[in-house]
Amino acid sequence: VQLQASGGGLVQPGGSLRLSCVTSGRTFGSNVVGWFRQAPGKEREFVAAITWSGGNTYYANSVKGRFTISRDAAKNTVLLQMNSPKPEDTAVYYCAARPYSSYDGKYYYWGLGTLVTVSS
Repeated sequence: VQLQASGGGLVQPGGSLRLSCVTSGRTFGSNVVGWFRQAPGKEREFVAAITWSGGNTYYANSVKGRFTISRDAAKNTVLLQMNSPKPEDTAVYYCAARPYSSYDGKYYYWGLGTLVTVSS
């Protein structure tokens, strides 16, 4: 499974930004696709995840109500819509996949990150 994240950049607080993650390869290995982020000096943390088959979604409390994860099966793409971002959302965002139906656990496949900077 290969994943490629894109869409990062500079966004103002309260604005919006959409990240994309294109998946390819062994699609059965991507039953769940998740977004993670790592801010400077901090550990990587879970942001959101979606099950490929049923579209069930899961969010970290810190982004619930502001971020929306979705999938476009025809394009093998998972999107992360970031609304009302805050400076503390600044981080490198990664998409990852795991071949199981639950969103928690080890993610086996990772893409390169895309930097999101929230600043005025």
